[in-house]
Amino acid sequence: QVQLQESGPGLVKPSQTLSLTCTVSGGSITSGSYYWSWVRQPPGTGLEWMGAIDYRGSTRYSPALKSRTSISRDTSKNQFTLQLSSVTPEDTAVYYCARSRTLRRVDTRGEYDDWGQGTQVTVSS
Repeated sequence: QVQLQESGPGLVKPSQTLSLTCTVSGGSITSGSYYWSWVRQPPGTGLEWMGAIDYRGSTRYSPALKSRTSISRDTSKNQFTLQLSSVTPEDTAVYYCARSRTLRRVDTRGEYDDWGQGTQVTVSS
């Protein structure tokens, strides 16, 4: 069974770049025709898909966040990474990494087969 685990700082200052890593075990990020996504949930709101990298290494991004978001991977470590630049307090959220077969309903929990436990990120000076 695939397991995903997010890691990274819990507190980031405004204007800095947030960097999170998702470590995958039990399956390879380069096989199986899967999408590997970053999804966040700000307090009191629903899920927001940020972007994904697929098994071939191709990336897709939310139009709303594309200018500030970069997703990359390290296949030797079976990890993929999120970088979000120029953060503001509005970027405070629980950040999740997740796996799915498609990207049709990216803001719904049912789209994803597997999730990490989530990591709280607070943007504050």
